[in-house]
Amino acid sequence: MLIDSHSHLNFNAYKKDADEVIRRSLNNDIWVINVGSQYDTSKRAVEIAEKYKKGVYAAVGLHPVHLETGLVRIKSDPEEIRFSAQEEVFDCEKYKELAKSEKVVAVGEVGFDYYWRPKTKTKMGLFKEKQKKVLIQQINLAKKLNLPLIFHCRMAHQDLIETLKSCDSIKGVVHCYTGNSKDTQAYLNMGLHFGFNGLIFKMNVDDIIKKIPLDKILIETDCPYLTPPQETGRNEPLYVKYVVQKIAEIKNVNFEKIAEITTQNAKNLFKI
Repeated sequence: MLIDSHSHLNFNAYKKDADEVIRRSLNNDIWVINVGSQYDTSKRAVEIAEKYKKGVYAAVGLHPVHLETGLVRIKSDPEEIRFSAQEEVFDCEKYKELAKSEKVVAVGEVGFDYYWRPKTKTKMGLFKEKQKKVLIQQINLAKKLNLPLIFHCRMAHQDLIETLKSCDSIKGVVHCYTGNSKDTQAYLNMGLHFGFNGLIFKMNVDDIIKKIPLDKILIETDCPYLTPPQETGRNEPLYVKYVVQKIAEIKNVNFEKIAEITTQNAKNLFKI
């Protein structure tokens, strides 16, 4: 058994065949957590999860690139957006209502993203503060709901680490992990997990994976993105097996051990 701890079958890329992809995954003993990026994709993740008794779950949250800041214009991703406008003002009550579903197992994905950013120093400072404010609101929501968090972090590990240090009792995973050795130790000190996906075939993170204890590793696809080189086209949960194979090679242990431990890690963190 495997658990794809971070997928996006709630995105527009699967508008026509999400149920088919899920059935294929479940038939191969692969469970799925669909992760929200804004209100509409979070709502869709919940709707999908509630169609299945077992093996399909949801996370709800506002991704930093979808936060309305008034400071930067983000290019739209047709694979993702399903319903509404791209930028959103965070409404805690709406997300809290979504999280009442028993199928919601986390708040996410939330965090910092500085890839699309303002060009001036003054605007960049405001930009960072707005992301931080909403991140803390979502951390507090997760605490109230007793749910773990799924963190997104691009070009911002130091800011994420400093923010989390000021928050007590954080549970969660830094998904699509690409931090350096110092970042890794900081997250380990906080007891966080690390999510790895097809990016490990494109970036050399072998030494980082060797450093992280197996009981802190989760596997994911981040589908429809980051398709492993063994496949072509759109990614899907079925391909998480390639991530397991790669981690097994790096850790010099067998596939079955990685599958068993990462599955138990996900079950423990998300209480599924």
